[in-house]
Amino acid sequence: MNVILLLMLASLAVATVFLGGFIWAVRAGQFEDTGTPPLRMLAEDDPGPIDKSPLPETNQEN
Repeated sequence: MNVILLLMLASLAVATVFLGGFIWAVRAGQFEDTGTPPLRMLAEDDPGPIDKSPLPETNQEN
């Protein structure tokens, strides 16, 4: 019977720690913008500067 009481108190302590972490995350603003991050991966990246220098001519004899 003592083991059950000990396990109940330990699980209550762990649950309290997780609840405290969740409340801390909400107050710190971790869940403010849940819509933009999934859409950010769909946006195209900037291709960067385009190199407009002429390509070297190749001498192809067939």
